[in-house]
Amino acid sequence: MSVKGYTDRNDVNDEKTEVKYLTFWMEGQLFGIPIGDVVQIIRMENITVIPEFPSYAKGVINLRGDIVPVIDIQLRFKKPAVSYTDHTCIIVTMIREKYVGFIVEAVVDVPDISKKAISEPPTIAGDTAGKYMVGVARLEKELVLLLETSRLLEEKELEALEEAARNRMGE
Repeated sequence: MSVKGYTDRNDVNDEKTEVKYLTFWMEGQLFGIPIGDVVQIIRMENITVIPEFPSYAKGVINLRGDIVPVIDIQLRFKKPAVSYTDHTCIIVTMIREKYVGFIVEAVVDVPDISKKAISEPPTIAGDTAGKYMVGVARLEKELVLLLETSRLLEEKELEALEEAARNRMGE
């Protein structure tokens, strides 16, 4: 398997034995995204609501002059909404050369994860989060579900969000 942030652990040409993921909490479960996809982590701020955005898209923020769509990852995974707290933050990522922010309950750490500690993701019929996962890592006493950032939004969803944001902000 060769996706960004994860390489088949049997790849003998790869000298790197550890990878870095930014870990965060959602519903009591630890998730991770490749640190190379993370542009910035910011505290929750006022989000401009955009009409006709999908329910998981909370709106947009202005990040140093760039209009960034913000997705509530909890809602994206079709989980019930949770109240935002002082620990809630936005992870700004780059997906297909476009900024996208993801609201998460709390950022935890950026651990070095040994490739030997990463297993293939389980496949369960009807599992929404499963289509976003690239593996499961064992960290001490926790399991971390590793996500591929580019899978969190399909190309057409990303384009629709950007178009709606441009139209709204251009008014």
